[in-house]
Amino acid sequence: MPDDITQNIENTTDTIATGIENVVGDIGKQEFWGFSLTEITLLVSAIVLGYIFGKLAVLTLRQIEKKSAENQEIFSIIVRSIAGSAGFLGLLWGVKAGVAFLDIDDDINSVIQTVINVLICMSIGFIFYQLVDVPYTIFRRWADKQDSRMIDMVGPMIRTSLRIAVIILTFVQIAQIISNQPITSIIAGLGIGGLAFALAAQDSIKHLFGSLVIFADRPFEVGDRIIVDGVDGNVEQVGFRSTRVRTLAGHLVTFPNGELANKNIENVGKRPHIRRIMNVTITYDTPPEKIRRAIEIIEGLLEDHEGMDEEFPPRVYFNDLNADSLNLFVIFWYHPADWWAYNEFQQKLLFGIFEQFGEEGIEFAFPTQTLFLAGDENRPLSVGVQELAAKAKKSGGSKKSK
Repeated sequence: MPDDITQNIENTTDTIATGIENVVGDIGKQEFWGFSLTEITLLVSAIVLGYIFGKLAVLTLRQIEKKSAENQEIFSIIVRSIAGSAGFLGLLWGVKAGVAFLDIDDDINSVIQTVINVLICMSIGFIFYQLVDVPYTIFRRWADKQDSRMIDMVGPMIRTSLRIAVIILTFVQIAQIISNQPITSIIAGLGIGGLAFALAAQDSIKHLFGSLVIFADRPFEVGDRIIVDGVDGNVEQVGFRSTRVRTLAGHLVTFPNGELANKNIENVGKRPHIRRIMNVTITYDTPPEKIRRAIEIIEGLLEDHEGMDEEFPPRVYFNDLNADSLNLFVIFWYHPADWWAYNEFQQKLLFGIFEQFGEEGIEFAFPTQTLFLAGDENRPLSVGVQELAAKAKKSGGSKKSK
């Protein structure tokens, strides 16, 4: 195809050059640096016209983009993609047409035309590289309607895959231009090279398939908080080879997708609620009525509490006799699983327990040893020490009388 275009350009330029030489006569035949004045004039004119045409095309496309940017995003992307290479393409076509006017050796002309064709191919490839944003935008719009964060995971991979495909096809076309061989022969050579590459990159291919498994199964999405192998953090990026997790401490941990697909993943971000289990311990000298009052206080604080779901009512029980305390078992669920709102409610609950227990004279217990002292009004020590002493004294006196 490029050879046919080049041949047509050369035929046209020969006709134009011959016509101009007939008009200008001997003046046009004067030579500079081995080229006639007519050839140099036509070369410069073609380059200037190509440059001007390219600039006009860019300006026109920019104006179209400004008018369409507000309500036609996809059309704006198409126009912007073409405008990015239009100026350079105009210049290249001008150079290509201008060189055709020169009377140069066929081998040199072939090299120049090959270089120009490669640059044209790269420019067109760059246009398609930018046009990849069109399917990405269409997919993003669809994902937004689905109210899903799938675009954050699949979107970058779709765009990267299409851009890699464009780059590969561009290089195949460049190889065809340089080698002047049929596309089928080049593709066959790439097939053999691809097999060797696949054997050398087995791990990378394993991770690629692991990423496909993750996208199909969707155990998490970008932004979810997950726990894997003791690493607790938020998913920051899912790529072809690996997944990046930002820990709560701020560190970035990378998991190869091939390994991550086979691990147990705890998705904290998908939990419907936060469950709280706590044990409120009170001292052993708390009378039964005070124990019942402690249960009533906690039940009152949790009655119809913030974040309560009717299917998950709170529970409070006197459930155990610990070695050093009486145990009140408390469990409740907070909906939705908003960590900071849950902590604010938990703070209110704990302050309420602390204040009302203090008002009722209910003491909290903690791992201690209590020493009972004689004369302590709160904990009287009922041991008959004086009676024992009196008995000992009496028995001693009776022995002396004998």
